[in-house]
Amino acid sequence: MMGEPAPSFERKPDLSVVVVCYNIARAAARTLYALSGAYQRHVGLDDYEVIVVDNGSDVPLDPSTVGDLAGNFRFIRIDPAPASPARAINCGLRAARGDVIGLMIDGARIPTPGLLHFARHGARLYDNAVVATLGWLLGHDFQSFAIQHGYDERHEDALLDSIAWPSDGYRLFEIGTLDGSSLDGWFQPISESNAVFARREAWAALGGVDERFDAPGGGLVNLDTFDRLLKAPEAELVVLLGEGTFHQLHGGVHTNASPDRQRENIERWSAQYAAIRGRAWETPVPRRPPTYIGTLPEAALARMVRAALYPGRRDFVSPLGADFRQDLWTRTIDAQPSDARIAALVALGREEFRAGRLEASCGVARLLRERAPGEPGLERILSLVAHTVRSDGPVPAHRAEYHVALGNAHRILGEETAAAAHYRLALTHA
Repeated sequence: MMGEPAPSFERKPDLSVVVVCYNIARAAARTLYALSGAYQRHVGLDDYEVIVVDNGSDVPLDPSTVGDLAGNFRFIRIDPAPASPARAINCGLRAARGDVIGLMIDGARIPTPGLLHFARHGARLYDNAVVATLGWLLGHDFQSFAIQHGYDERHEDALLDSIAWPSDGYRLFEIGTLDGSSLDGWFQPISESNAVFARREAWAALGGVDERFDAPGGGLVNLDTFDRLLKAPEAELVVLLGEGTFHQLHGGVHTNASPDRQRENIERWSAQYAAIRGRAWETPVPRRPPTYIGTLPEAALARMVRAALYPGRRDFVSPLGADFRQDLWTRTIDAQPSDARIAALVALGREEFRAGRLEASCGVARLLRERAPGEPGLERILSLVAHTVRSDGPVPAHRAEYHVALGNAHRILGEETAAAAHYRLALTHA
């Protein structure tokens, strides 16, 4: 094992990041640039160090990869090296000098620009914080499927060019797909994190990663490590809202394998896990709901909304509740009013909401409150749409559908004069 001496910092870095690489020179160049001071935001060059561990690559990773990059990079090469990255990880952890240490077991993942800033702060929210980022894949499908239909490094390069990477690293969400191990990870337990951070004391208590996971690629070593971090006393999960790591193609032993080979991997690795731990692998469930920190770019928000409304995991309760009604944005529906006219008014308000005519549903709900103050049928909807018709803003007199709905509402109540007035306004603004 060979390594360069630790650089002389003016002060000890607050944060260390351990990145493991094996035969990924193309991908590592992007990953390491994305960890440099030219890309990472709100973090000073002396605040962190990056320890790059080359786990016996056939062609040694060239330290000149970071020769012109802003930051404190240190290279360690293990040669000869075992097939598993476990020993390389422990070597990097021992070399780390920061009070907070992050692990990227796969150096082929491009991080977003706020990763180090928010991880550094998230690790200090609790005495034993475990800071997790969600894992993403470059491309619009799982790479194992995409590869079968022509997706290759040339297509991946073109995707990155299409968002002008690295000018805005948050645009990665526009061309990414959530990894299966991070599916719906804002709301559901995740199996692993490909950029996980914890305080030095937490890594020491863990004793590093378990080197008995000796399969090529490490098998379930990353999942095992995440599980043990979360099960440590007083562990608190912190999820970075709008940060992530994006996996690049590199012919990896699992992520870029065929679906059939992936199934074989999981069977073999699960058997090894059971032999080591004496139990079957289960996704770790935090003791308490996670704490969120960070920002949420628009492209990531779209995925988050999908995860809330259309959860992809059926083995966990929907984040909005098992009985959530997407058409009315509620878990419960109030009982039908006994008065037929009031019941018809409630039905009208709900229909306007379903159709996306929010101003109209607001008008109907407020009319219901005037005519039947104790009727709860539209109160929850009103709380969602009250902003659409405000006393300090323009009345939606120009909206024909608003007046049609109010005309129908007054007609239901037998108030023909008011109904006619709204119908006339609807014609005027049609």
